[in-house]
Amino acid sequence: MTTDRRSDDAAAVIAEGRAVLGIELGSTRIKASLVDPSGVSLASGSHDWENQFVDRRWTYSLDAVWDGIAQCVAAMLADAQARHGVQPRALGALGVSAMMHGYLAFDADDELLVPFRTWRNTSTGPAAAELSALLDFTIPLRWSAAHLYQAVLDDEPHVEHIAFVTTLAGYVHWRLTGRKVLGVGDASGMFPVDPATRDYDSARLAAADGLLSSHRPGLTLSGLLPQALVAGQEAGRLTPEGAALLDPTGTLAPGAPLCPPEGDAGTGMVATNAVAPRTGNVSVGTSIFAMVVLEQELSRAYPEIDLVTTPLGDLVAMVHCNNGASELGAWAEVFGQFATALGAPADPDAVFAALLGAALDGEADGGGLLAYNYLSGEPVTGLDEGRPLFVRTPDSRLTLANFVRTQVYGAFGTLSLGMRTLTQEGVRLEAMLAHGGLFRTAGVAQRLLAAALRTPVAVGSGAGEGGPWGMAVLAAYLRVADEVDLGTWLSTVVFADAQTVVAAPDPVDQAGFDAWLERYEAGLAVERAATQAL
Repeated sequence: MTTDRRSDDAAAVIAEGRAVLGIELGSTRIKASLVDPSGVSLASGSHDWENQFVDRRWTYSLDAVWDGIAQCVAAMLADAQARHGVQPRALGALGVSAMMHGYLAFDADDELLVPFRTWRNTSTGPAAAELSALLDFTIPLRWSAAHLYQAVLDDEPHVEHIAFVTTLAGYVHWRLTGRKVLGVGDASGMFPVDPATRDYDSARLAAADGLLSSHRPGLTLSGLLPQALVAGQEAGRLTPEGAALLDPTGTLAPGAPLCPPEGDAGTGMVATNAVAPRTGNVSVGTSIFAMVVLEQELSRAYPEIDLVTTPLGDLVAMVHCNNGASELGAWAEVFGQFATALGAPADPDAVFAALLGAALDGEADGGGLLAYNYLSGEPVTGLDEGRPLFVRTPDSRLTLANFVRTQVYGAFGTLSLGMRTLTQEGVRLEAMLAHGGLFRTAGVAQRLLAAALRTPVAVGSGAGEGGPWGMAVLAAYLRVADEVDLGTWLSTVVFADAQTVVAAPDPVDQAGFDAWLERYEAGLAVERAATQAL
């Protein structure tokens, strides 16, 4: 993506109702991106929010969802006014994405039955294991099917009232349009999708229906899931009620077409132009995950590999780690507070940039330091809960540079373990495209990620924009979907002038990371002990 080309005058695009809006509900921020029909950014807005740990479950309230969306859209409208002297009143198209997986269950009167259970919950082990064995397909702990079946196994009272189950993106889209649909990429994180039909796998769905019915006669998963749609299909129109939810002031008019709602993995693929085979991307935020578009199916199911799809329904191997850059961000806040205490307050972005810059001066193996970023459980390493840890031995070298390098390594460690499996399967990539706020500081995280993955890592000019922009691009694709396939349109229009920087693995960094990772694996015993003792 680039921001220096203009297909039309920005103010005219906005005033004439041709601007396209993408909204993404991430783990720590709700973000909106307004673009022109070719993907050029016009305005943006954001709203910070946080999950709550209630009754030992990670959740967000639905009131927080709608309050956050309204504030995010208001910030986008204000930004459009400030930058272009005009606010959008009508939209050319609209799309919604959100963190994938999880569990939102509603009754026949469309009432929420239990608080939203997010992807971060890891209490579904028995259900995920039984479904995986039955379907011969890895069903991760966070998938919607695992949440539903675990509720059945636990004989939760709400189960007898379930009429509909969806994801966060599917829920928001439903309230905006009245349609219970889901983009196929997000749907593939609820239940396995058959890439041949680009719909739920019918044979596996029949098997799951039989399993649920054996516990609860009449209960079938096929009767609860939203309809799966692919990129380019219209998925409804913004209703007056939906417009009021987005913008309670009444500035935005109803009527805009919506593309299928997607998950943050799908928008990450679009935001990095990684939707074709032999392409892949890494998204770094509260969680961290890698997506690799496959040329063929893997030889067997692996517990650390999820099989999902692109927004077009093509098969993708996903290595998803629950814990990403949050712990690194927490340490940056501490250093920012220290700077303030010294009488030299600094902007958070400046603090982050200074810390990341210091990491490059650290020893390649981190100087004997270890960092575990486990704020929550981590299925890839078999942990149901997490305790953030910083560990060192008496002979380690504790310096700022080594400390920060180790924290960055800690954000990439679990992902590196999961990616080994794809390497063993013979999956080859030309490069991994990375995006997320961590890459706004040029060259540091990118270089260390290349060492961790043993693969060149490319970062584009829009690496910090990520999901909401990718969602806006998917919405813009509605206009041309009948004329050109998504991959061609992305390459020839949206990314035609894109500038990327590629970092190849540095041999010294790679050897250092490998040595660090060996200690990291051994030290997982300390992390496990911490979850039991604390």
